Amino acid sequence: MAHRGRLNVLTNIAGKTYGQVFREFEGSVALGNKRGSGDVKYHLGTEGTFSADDGAELPVYLAANPSHLETVDGVLEGIVRAKQDRKPIGTFSWLPILVHGDAAFAGQGVVVETLQMSQLRGYRTGGTVHVVVNNQVGFTTTPQDARSSVYATDVAKTIQAPILHVNGDDPEAVTRVAQLAFAYREEFHRDVVIDLVCYRRRGHNEGDDPSMTQPLMTNLIEAKRSVRRLYTEALVGRGDITEEEYEQAKRDFQNRLEVAFAETHAAETGSSPVVDAEADVEPASGQPESTGVSREVVHLIGDAFVNKPEGFTVHAKLQQLLDKRADMSRNGSIDWAFGELLAFGSLLLEKTNVRLAGQDSRRGTFVQRHSVLHDRANGQEWIPLTNLSEDQGRFWVYDSLLSEYAAMAFEYGYSVERADALVLWEAQFGDFGNGAQSVIDEFISSAEQKWAQQSSVVLLLPHGYEGQGPDHSSARIERYLQMCAQDNMTVARPSTPASYFHLLRRQAYARPRRPLVVFTPKAMLRLRGATSPVEDFLSGRFEPVVDDTRSIDASGVKRVLLHAGKIHWDLKAELEKNPNDAIALVRLEQYYPAPIEELRGVLGRYPDAELVWVQDEPENQGAWPFIALDVVPQLDGRTIRVVSRSAAASTATGSPKVHAVEQAAIMKAALTL
Repeated sequence: MAHRGRLNVLTNIAGKTYGQVFREFEGSVALGNKRGSGDVKYHLGTEGTFSADDGAELPVYLAANPSHLETVDGVLEGIVRAKQDRKPIGTFSWLPILVHGDAAFAGQGVVVETLQMSQLRGYRTGGTVHVVVNNQVGFTTTPQDARSSVYATDVAKTIQAPILHVNGDDPEAVTRVAQLAFAYREEFHRDVVIDLVCYRRRGHNEGDDPSMTQPLMTNLIEAKRSVRRLYTEALVGRGDITEEEYEQAKRDFQNRLEVAFAETHAAETGSSPVVDAEADVEPASGQPESTGVSREVVHLIGDAFVNKPEGFTVHAKLQQLLDKRADMSRNGSIDWAFGELLAFGSLLLEKTNVRLAGQDSRRGTFVQRHSVLHDRANGQEWIPLTNLSEDQGRFWVYDSLLSEYAAMAFEYGYSVERADALVLWEAQFGDFGNGAQSVIDEFISSAEQKWAQQSSVVLLLPHGYEGQGPDHSSARIERYLQMCAQDNMTVARPSTPASYFHLLRRQAYARPRRPLVVFTPKAMLRLRGATSPVEDFLSGRFEPVVDDTRSIDASGVKRVLLHAGKIHWDLKAELEKNPNDAIALVRLEQYYPAPIEELRGVLGRYPDAELVWVQDEPENQGAWPFIALDVVPQLDGRTIRVVSRSAAASTATGSPKVHAVEQAAIMKAALTL
């Protein structure tokens, strides 16, 4: 919800006590996470209970949200969907309510993205009630400068949502409209909008004076009696209450506030102790010793792709792929896509739910995943991983709408609510993830530090320099690493299917929960050498640093090439053509948290060797800035130099020929002693 009125909602709807609110204002309790930065009062969420006059109780969840007001829209919908998915399909027993400002509802594009989600199978929550608090001003901007439409709510016409305009000076009319909106939602399970036409008596904040920019409107507002006064006069006029009863109720409420404030203030000034109601409970921590699975599990998942439903017509181009998956489960050479499906399938067999959503995620952008198959004759769907066992976890896989902002926010919210699920959002190309930068900045990278809100959402960001140009090469590794601190998330770039398999399985069970950013491959998906044997899936766990796998004499190594991802296979191929045992290849599978101890252990085998970081990305991008600033100072005095493309404003060249020349130069510089 928007900031204005949030304290009212926290106390009168969500059940937060006045004392708690005053303590936060006095500064006697840490807001959000005590081990992090915390946040201001009007960003905090809560979980509580609304108690009605008749004794009925209703659980209430208010999502934390930043000042990027509409960023929370997708987050809240994801939280609600996650709650609803615990119940039978079509059970919409949690009601999402989004409170917007008029300027934000009309001006923020993520509002439309969220509205477009409302009836999609991967995102529907049975209808959201949108309350637009229409103050007829956005900070200092008037409606004629804030929108081209007649009403701030006209954007909701894109989904034919009913829009109920109501006078905010008439509480009973507002109540009637709220009842109508709720009845509509319950009957039709579709979104509905309340346009609460009202005004803002004060400025945008304590130091603001609205008469500077809206002098005529301010004059009208100052001359108006308050809603409370108008409604009191109406109640007294028709004999519902007396003026004395109103005054008594007002005094009683004022006294309750005064007592709560006085007690809080006394505690703050030291005359009585502060009782911290939120004791700092350390969450469970750890990860599985091994994330391997049995050979029978690998076989079972391989068989699932050839046990097609009776009468199902597999596309002629896909039958060979399905047969190959069954063969890989026995004979190895497991590719990236099947390694990923083994991770999903093994988690499902352990009753851990898996949800994957993204643009083209069911098939995969690069025609690799094929988690859902379509009957060539009638279009019916077959999802092999939903048929592994009678009591397996649930597997949800969806193609998303063409959105990054709202779609990523939704998966983040889903993960917040469901600690029992591996939740993944996939970009079509990693380059497009920046369309959701507000979600990454405000939630994924910092929500735990600000609000003690944990999520284990996984971002799958295809990344690789293969001559496809500036918008199909880079997921902007440098940006994610720049945000890394206080163990806030894991950032990884596995180089083999087995490494990726163990990483996903670790993520599902690691505690405390943290987001995971994975830079996934493109060309490497089908690279003949970049496969894994079955044995690599049966034991072990994710290794953040992988030493050279060739049989070389460590004492004779003159240069260690540190690197990550697909470039390993390029370097390895060059060394196979021109062997050189004076060069060692050391892979960094995890960037952050930086695996310093593991690095020291591996590099200790090459005490006299020169250390070189090799990357495809320009020098000012990729992992190099992080390696130079964060990793090198922890390597006991050893230095690292870089081999990369030259620093550049764009991520990559648009010319395949120029790309090939640059790639050859990197290989030559890295491998020439």
